Amino acid sequence: KRSTRFNQPMPPPYGRGTAAPVRQTVTMTDVLDVADPADPRLADYIGLRDASLRRHLESERGLFIAEGEKVIRRAIEAGYRPRSFMLAPRWLDSLRDVIGDAPVYRVSESTAETVSGFHVHRGALAAMHRELRHSMADLLGLRRLMVCEEIVDHSNVGAILRNAAGLGWNGVLLAPRSADPLYRRAIKT
Repeated sequence: KRSTRFNQPMPPPYGRGTAAPVRQTVTMTDVLDVADPADPRLADYIGLRDASLRRHLESERGLFIAEGEKVIRRAIEAGYRPRSFMLAPRWLDSLRDVIGDAPVYRVSESTAETVSGFHVHRGALAAMHRELRHSMADLLGLRRLMVCEEIVDHSNVGAILRNAAGLGWNGVLLAPRSADPLYRRAIKT
């Protein structure tokens, strides 16, 4: 079962009473310039437009794609770990503080478009590790839980999650055949 949980603070990735680790900033030597859209290091970002391809690849590789600075930051703040970043040069400075030690592939806007299959107008993509965040027991213990069965459109799943969060629901439980809440279109909505 897929799940999303709202209004619950995420535990820090470090022990209670311990100061947050200092995140190192990325130096220019850590950034890898990639000009060839066929470069195998960009495999996580290929064909983002094709939903059936993405469903297969994302579940097989255990990843999801975060698009745009705001979504990337939100995913990292929620505890998701980045696998890599594919960034247009203009986004490198504004995302330095969240990059950590994940590889950064600096690409031109045209290379990003060729690789992804669409105009990446937000200029920043991150492949994030897909992780099981909450158990069924966690969700069933919530005060206000929304249960959705077989919502197969990604935009509808995104709209439901956005509205549930806005209305103060504590979480959403999606049936297994529902659209993936971590698919790029659901997150964007």
